[in-house]
Amino acid sequence: MLEIIPKKDPDFKSLHQFFTFAANKIHHPDRPYLMYKEAGNWENYTYRDIEEVVNQLGAWFIEIGLVKGDRVAMVVDNCPEYYMIDQTVQKLGLINVSIYPTLTADETEYIINDSGARVIFIGNAFLQKKFKKVQEKCPTIIKAINLPDDIEIGGLFTNFNDVRAEGQALLSKHAAEIEARFDAVEKDDLSTLIYTSGTTGMPKGVMLTHYNFMSNCYDAKELCPAITKDDLYLSFLPLSHVFERLATMYLSTYIGAQVAFAENIDKVAQNIGEIRPTLMAAVPRLLERVHDKVYKNGTEAGGIKAKIFLWALQVGADVRKCEDQGTSVGPMLAIQRAIAEKLVYSKIKAKMGGRLKMFVSGAGALPVHVGEFFAAMGMKVQEGYGLSETSPLVTVNEFERQVYGTVGRVAPRQMVAIQDIETKKILAVQTYDSFEANYASEEGEILVKGPNVMQGYWGKKEATEEVFDADGWFHTGDIGRFERGYLKITDRLKNMLKTSLGKNIYPTQIENVLLRSPRLEQVFIIGDKKEFLTAIIHPNMEELKTAFGGRKDYFESSDPFIQDDTIKKWMLEDIKKLNDKLAKFERIKDFIIKREPFSVEAGDMTITLKVKRKVVMEKYNEQIEAMYK
Repeated sequence: MLEIIPKKDPDFKSLHQFFTFAANKIHHPDRPYLMYKEAGNWENYTYRDIEEVVNQLGAWFIEIGLVKGDRVAMVVDNCPEYYMIDQTVQKLGLINVSIYPTLTADETEYIINDSGARVIFIGNAFLQKKFKKVQEKCPTIIKAINLPDDIEIGGLFTNFNDVRAEGQALLSKHAAEIEARFDAVEKDDLSTLIYTSGTTGMPKGVMLTHYNFMSNCYDAKELCPAITKDDLYLSFLPLSHVFERLATMYLSTYIGAQVAFAENIDKVAQNIGEIRPTLMAAVPRLLERVHDKVYKNGTEAGGIKAKIFLWALQVGADVRKCEDQGTSVGPMLAIQRAIAEKLVYSKIKAKMGGRLKMFVSGAGALPVHVGEFFAAMGMKVQEGYGLSETSPLVTVNEFERQVYGTVGRVAPRQMVAIQDIETKKILAVQTYDSFEANYASEEGEILVKGPNVMQGYWGKKEATEEVFDADGWFHTGDIGRFERGYLKITDRLKNMLKTSLGKNIYPTQIENVLLRSPRLEQVFIIGDKKEFLTAIIHPNMEELKTAFGGRKDYFESSDPFIQDDTIKKWMLEDIKKLNDKLAKFERIKDFIIKREPFSVEAGDMTITLKVKRKVVMEKYNEQIEAMYK
């Protein structure tokens, strides 16, 4: 069996050392690191500013009795204060317990009590109100700190600026202890508990160490050398999730890049134009929306404008194919590419700030046509793969080699195996050093080994033992294979549908094919133990309004499903065309039209925007069964 060839690591032993190195060795302490918008203007915090706050918080933490290994909870949206709190936690050897702000009060209570958090930071008045509903049931919390000044304080509650002021007054008392604790932090110490947002059961606290994240940063830099100290990220994905935590926060700290915080999800497009970032971590759905909007703007007017737009995309596709095949771009195609750049690509890039050199896509499958669309314009989308349990990076498409439909090359410090689902035989093992551009394997469950793999689930020995086998492999629960040397994800093992005719079907692949239609926004495939496949589909409401107008009976009704044969026929036009790209047993025979999208708020999606299959099947059982009568 292949083995991981040991890689020499940079000389760090904790995540806060990344910060101090960037502040003093890569840059100067007075260089701006974090940017945020306030009262209409972009402001910044330098490395020195942040370290000042870190020491103030550190002195306060020590004064109230926190010791190494204590848990600090955060219910906080992305902001500079998140980085300041986390860097304090990492410097003192405490453990970050980030809680998604969108979770319910009961879910928040569960995580606080399961982790035994002693302090909680709260991002706004709405989140404080939610915490107050359960604070009496959270006996381990000794202090709650509100980030804004204008929120009620007293009793358990204080605010961030008061804590800073108290910490400043305590600095002389605790300065030596702060540095002693910093020196005592080792790379194998726990850094965080990230609670899974699984589609079934209660969330589990994934135990990740400093080195889990650090090794991932080393791997990410080696796989993506184009990321440098001169880059500027725009951050908008939740820092509560492992993807943004690694891809933006810790990686930017390690390499010395800057970070700007989007005001909110609705202002991302505006902030891109203002900040002009060079890098962004993104989820596939955002990239799909950009694709849909750009494509619609380029084609809806028809005429010469649409012809030029489509011609430019075809030119870009031809150039991409040459690069993919390793052949040179001929002089005529090069001229056409230059014209397409001037007439089309440059204008689209300008709306995205003009400097964006890559998106890093994760937390879901990127549709092939979306990746190829960006590639046609010369914009990189580096799709990767990982889980909370792997810190998260396992594989990523390399900057110079994009194979859309795959999630890239195995990271340098890791090993990935494919295991037969039925026999449990290892079908393939790949490392970074064994890479071959034409390597292919059979399909099976994806297993991982490496320094990025978690220590286990907090307080859940049995659950931990279930995902590690006797040989030390972590079982991801994902199905995939190697294709052209890169890993390709097929689906989740628990998503697999087995029809009554004995066909094993992975629904995600089918859903991604159908989502090529601009008329469809979400697709949920059904068919386990059934003779044929059906679906619940949420239409693209903008396309629907354009086609049928804003009739209230379409958009304002208590019926969760749209009952209109005209709309169904309109959607069916695209579905029939796309069905031709599927095997006969993969084609849907009927579908129902969901009025509202699946969402976290409705309880039918996880925080990472995965549909909760069991919840949906139970919630809409009557309507689903009607399709099979």
